[in-house]
Amino acid sequence: MDTALLLKAALMGIVEGLTEFLPISSTGHLILAGALLGFDDDKAKVFDIAIQTGAILAVIMVYWQKIKDTVVTLPVNTPAGQASRGFALNVLIAFVPAVVLGLLFGKYIKAHLFTPVVVATTFIVGGLIILWVEKGDKRFEVTSTVESMTPLLALKIGLVQCLAMIPGTSRSGATIIGGMLLGLSRKAATDFSFYLAIPTLVGAGVYSLYKERALLSMADAPMFAVGLLLSFLSAWVCVRWLLKYIATHSFVVFAWYRIAFGGIVLLTAYSGLVKWAA
Repeated sequence: MDTALLLKAALMGIVEGLTEFLPISSTGHLILAGALLGFDDDKAKVFDIAIQTGAILAVIMVYWQKIKDTVVTLPVNTPAGQASRGFALNVLIAFVPAVVLGLLFGKYIKAHLFTPVVVATTFIVGGLIILWVEKGDKRFEVTSTVESMTPLLALKIGLVQCLAMIPGTSRSGATIIGGMLLGLSRKAATDFSFYLAIPTLVGAGVYSLYKERALLSMADAPMFAVGLLLSFLSAWVCVRWLLKYIATHSFVVFAWYRIAFGGIVLLTAYSGLVKWAA
């Protein structure tokens, strides 16, 4: 295996893990990083989606006790079992819109919107939205835990998650900020975003690998293994840090990062300082 290719895979894995669960768009960062590294062919696009599984393993580890308790109590006819079934149903309800809209429009979006300029523009728009949301309390009531969510609220968050099909939006950003606007506390919105990521990203990874299996061979295994490992390690660090960070901080710093980074990409693209790949 080409050493340079393994190094690119490692860098992309780190980018994925560090950005997947922050409201700054992992897909957008992978598109930009891939453009700079020359790692943006069809196989690289499958790789970008597949290594999300590594980041999801980190979430499963961090939330393992909750996930384990839910699975164990699902069939039990007790208050705990009812709560687990309600929680699992809410995650499933929120997951469905992404499946439906992804199958309908995913191919078109990848063909026309996966470009650095689109990503940069979406970065800026998303940053402005975060600043607007964080400027004041725009919620009429607050749901403080994921267990107390209603199916209707879960469906609304699932629909908001679909905005992340536009690269640069951020799946976690859409679900967390959207959840806060819809009435979830900051902690509950973040927790539900992480739980919802498990079926969403695993499903996307499995589907992408199956659909594009003709592009892959056993020779690609080391590249995918490196990307998955680095994605897992960096995501594990990032998730643990973020859960501590949101206890005492807002998302304003991420908004300004998005605006600044998006502005730099647009400036370098239109000035010709960086020849961003399409």
